[in-house]
Amino acid sequence: MSPRTTKPHEIVERALALSRADGCVVIADEQSTANLRWAGNALTTNGVTRGRTLTVVATVDGKEGTASGVVSRSAVTADELEPLVRAAEAAARGAGPAEDAQPLVTGVPESPDFTDGPAETSSAVFADFAPALGESFARARAGGRELYGFANHELVSTYLGTSTGLRLRHDQPNGTLELNAKSPDRTRSAWAGRSTRDFKDVDPAALDAELAVRLGWAERRVPLPAGRYETLLPPTAVADLLIYQQWSASGRDAVEGRTVFSKPGGGTRVGERLTELPLTLRSDPNEPGLESAPFVVAHSSGGDQSVFDNGLPIAATDWVRAGELAHLVNTRHGAGLTGLPVAPGAGNLVLDGGSDLSLEDMVANTTRGLLLTCLWYIREVDPATLLLTGLTRDGVYLVENGEVTGEVNNFRFNESPVGLLGRATEAGRTEKTLPREWSDYFTRAAMPALRVPDFNMSSVSQGV
Repeated sequence: MSPRTTKPHEIVERALALSRADGCVVIADEQSTANLRWAGNALTTNGVTRGRTLTVVATVDGKEGTASGVVSRSAVTADELEPLVRAAEAAARGAGPAEDAQPLVTGVPESPDFTDGPAETSSAVFADFAPALGESFARARAGGRELYGFANHELVSTYLGTSTGLRLRHDQPNGTLELNAKSPDRTRSAWAGRSTRDFKDVDPAALDAELAVRLGWAERRVPLPAGRYETLLPPTAVADLLIYQQWSASGRDAVEGRTVFSKPGGGTRVGERLTELPLTLRSDPNEPGLESAPFVVAHSSGGDQSVFDNGLPIAATDWVRAGELAHLVNTRHGAGLTGLPVAPGAGNLVLDGGSDLSLEDMVANTTRGLLLTCLWYIREVDPATLLLTGLTRDGVYLVENGEVTGEVNNFRFNESPVGLLGRATEAGRTEKTLPREWSDYFTRAAMPALRVPDFNMSSVSQGV
């Protein structure tokens, strides 16, 4: 039995058959990737990879409770499968009772394609994209700019089996395109990114044209000091901030008084209004174009996920509904502690309920303010307020009387996404976007641009 010839569902079944624990969960992740990279208007590298990771969760019942042990390994062969299962069982027996222990999930219908082979990507995913990219290189060269960036496509087929009879499977395509244009002297830089499932809906020529305009804006430099400015946050920046907010939305942490969603004096802020705008922040595994796993896949326990919840169905959930905090992320264990509903986190995030205005329309309606390109190096400063700090990057532009009149310097910012929602005065059209900061971890997002009247640019940054 080699990783290449044995089907993932067979690996899952054999691992379950080998188990001697009271409970067992097996997750096989079959991954394939294809990528292109370029610099200075020329392709530099391309490649295709394949891999498999097997995770075994063993649960052992005891007088004081149920313990769990988790072991993950890649490229598991026939000789290594039983030692992997035994290692998970040994880890469970050597651990104390698991705080998040729950009965393993039951009653979820089997995926009809569970026994099918894994989905795979290949360089063919770039069949239309690559020639269009080559044409963009030629246009950029003629226009006196240099293009840098990469395109990556990944397909992960996840097979999940449990000793309680679950047999589930999900195929997750994930594509990212990041394109950076620079002036030949490297003093001007502009960035654009896209998230895609199959590279059929991305147009490198359109992105290059957008970047050419931005490099043109940057020919005039206007130095500005730190301060609070009316600021237009594009969808990518809004996504980066609200993804971090969602990662911080644990129901248990809120009840324990440790987050921005904790109510002073006890309890949570569920039901409180976070913004006067009629915005809804939601997740839905079936969101068109942003589809994600419809069941929990937890390779470890911690924070807002539990290995005991593996296979639990994920429903469409409004986290903020029409401006009010509606739900916090909760495992089954967390729900029992907090009294809040079970609400597993999902693999996508959508903010809608704004106007139908494009970012260009919002620029045209601005008397004086700043237009950002993206955010970078975001870090948490204070969990009690969810104060974040980070940098602007690849272009901050001055808007005067409805037009972009030049590029200003970059800034360090200090802001809370919850505070921004509360102060935002306008939201534009929701569109699919690529979160630049979190693109290695979370790519399926749709956001509007936001207008914030007093975004806190706390200091000047010398970055390009």
